[in-house]
Amino acid sequence: LPLTSLQYTPHDTMNSAVLDDPMECSRGERLAITLAKEGINHVSNLSVMGKVEVDIFELLRDSEYETGDTMCQIISKGVLAVLGPFASPASDSVISNICGEKEVPYVRVAPEDMLRARFPRFSPLDLHPTNTHISLAVVALLSFFNSTSACLLCARVDCLMNLEQLLRQFLISKETLTVRMLDDSQDPTPVLKEIRNDQADTIIVDASVTVSHLILERASELGMLSVYYTYIFTTMEFSLLQLDDILVERYVNILGFSVLNHSHPYFSDLLLSLNRSWQENCEHAPFPGVPLSPALLYDAVHVVVSAVRELNCSQSVGATQLTCQSPKIWEHGTSLMNYLRMVELEGLTGHIEFNSKGRRFNYTLRVLHSSSEGLKQLGEWHSEHGLSMESDVHLLNVAGSVFNATLTITTILENPYVMLRPDHQALAGNERYEGFCVDMLRELAQHLHFSYRLQLVADGMYGTPGPNGTWTGMVGELISRKADLAIAGLTITSEREKVIDFSKPFMTLGISIMYTAHMTRQPSYWSFLDPFSPGVWLFMLLAYLMVSCVLFLVARLTPYEWCSSEPCLQGRCKLVLNQYTLGNSLWFPVGGIMQQGTAISPHALSTRCLSTVWWFFTLIIVSSYTANMAAFLTIQRMEVPIDSVDDLADQTTIEYGTMQGGSTMNFFQLFLSVTFIEGRTQTQKHQTSRRTGKVYIKL
Repeated sequence: LPLTSLQYTPHDTMNSAVLDDPMECSRGERLAITLAKEGINHVSNLSVMGKVEVDIFELLRDSEYETGDTMCQIISKGVLAVLGPFASPASDSVISNICGEKEVPYVRVAPEDMLRARFPRFSPLDLHPTNTHISLAVVALLSFFNSTSACLLCARVDCLMNLEQLLRQFLISKETLTVRMLDDSQDPTPVLKEIRNDQADTIIVDASVTVSHLILERASELGMLSVYYTYIFTTMEFSLLQLDDILVERYVNILGFSVLNHSHPYFSDLLLSLNRSWQENCEHAPFPGVPLSPALLYDAVHVVVSAVRELNCSQSVGATQLTCQSPKIWEHGTSLMNYLRMVELEGLTGHIEFNSKGRRFNYTLRVLHSSSEGLKQLGEWHSEHGLSMESDVHLLNVAGSVFNATLTITTILENPYVMLRPDHQALAGNERYEGFCVDMLRELAQHLHFSYRLQLVADGMYGTPGPNGTWTGMVGELISRKADLAIAGLTITSEREKVIDFSKPFMTLGISIMYTAHMTRQPSYWSFLDPFSPGVWLFMLLAYLMVSCVLFLVARLTPYEWCSSEPCLQGRCKLVLNQYTLGNSLWFPVGGIMQQGTAISPHALSTRCLSTVWWFFTLIIVSSYTANMAAFLTIQRMEVPIDSVDDLADQTTIEYGTMQGGSTMNFFQLFLSVTFIEGRTQTQKHQTSRRTGKVYIKL
């Protein structure tokens, strides 16, 4: 990049040049200076205004020692101003210090270098947009797109100092800004993987054009050039990024800035001259458009000439030969610097105007969007009025722009949502699947005009968070951008809603408990014994025998149970009999139990009391038997062994588990209630699902 001295006197001056921009296939800085000089000399009255000559000195490398020696040669010849260089920060610092010491105006076209101290008494004139303005422009874009978090990818050591205003804005707003630095290898792949794992969707890149192109190449290889990411580049040469071989998707948010004024009448002449020079000296054009440095140097020549002309109206300006060893300064330097700060003109880099510190202000940065279709201007950022965007720009930030796009859709096999066709082995692609979700997806594709490719989730899981913040299953594939959409019977949970967006649910279900139905035994000939336990039946039998024996004995002892079967005739009585024989004593209690009664009725008070006690006993037994029989038959149909999650936690007989990687498993794992501690232990013990005769909890 050129280090140039400008001489403007009423008489012709000799030319010399020192450049670090190569002679062949260069950026075109020599050409821009020559075009500016010839244009000024062509329209000026040389006899009155004098001829402009620009001596160009070539810097072989960015060396402070060599630059200091070169500057001593320049000031010894007598110059009005020094221009450049563009990409030599060490040399820039030396030039600024020497020019400040000798009070020779220095018009700087290089980016602002915060690591190099500015000469406090005689600061240079900056044509390049300031770092503060670049930071504010980035902040305005982030605010426009409602980006509450971003990642700053730095490829320069002074990145954080240059973008200090950007960091301050994030500190004030308390929003999240993650900073990632490229290592010495300048390989952005590891850093991009970290950014992808951090789920950052807005990436601010502070790098040169070459490194920026490399970053986009690696991002494309990692699948990070999609509608889910927004890239904002801080380089002012964003228009030189060649992305034709990188961009494969139509909708990619790659934004940047440009200060070039394409409507300037001499812009097309400079571009035409550059293309002609590149055709002659290069195998192919090294840049797709006009680099920034030639445009800045073109404007720098016009700025100095304009200031010198204004100063000549009040006093005669002449160059003075100076030496580095002498403390002598140029007597017109301060006056010329004041006039330089008052210059206002329209140049190749837009409106040019300086503040009292010699920094550029009141200019415009064009906001550009780069895609496979080329560059498109989305709006402008003005250093005084802020950002103004076109009305339809918001469409670029909508990740749902799926028109004519091919989406990768992840899913999981689950009846009846997604199933394999019976003849799926003979089919290919999306035709292998059927089900409710597949039919719904087909209708969506027809209405929204997009195509899709179905793929089964690699790990066969719905999605649960890991200990390091990563996710498994379909949720993990969405977060890592391996899939654009997931369609399945996926439960909407608050934890999943924090990392992915859900559509309206097509079905609302709670947690359902499915268990194997209790198989009751078939009725047998002895089912009538089920209402009472064997012990009850045994004691009833003993009671029956005991009552029968007591009744037999009591009837034998009481005289009222002995009677003749026929009345006495003529004083002759037959033998008296007792109706409670052993057989009748056993039969009488049976009649009471069966509630049918018998032909035998007690006569004596003792037998009647005993019979009453037995009848009351049989009343209770028969009523209990009837009630137990009805309840026993009803309970066999209505009995539910598990009614809630508490029942699961309170028992260990029935083994149970959840679907691996499902929301219900996550519910058991994360619920902190003491009631579910045992249930969570059982869940972790029996994670295997689909076991016959076990309990499953359906998603």
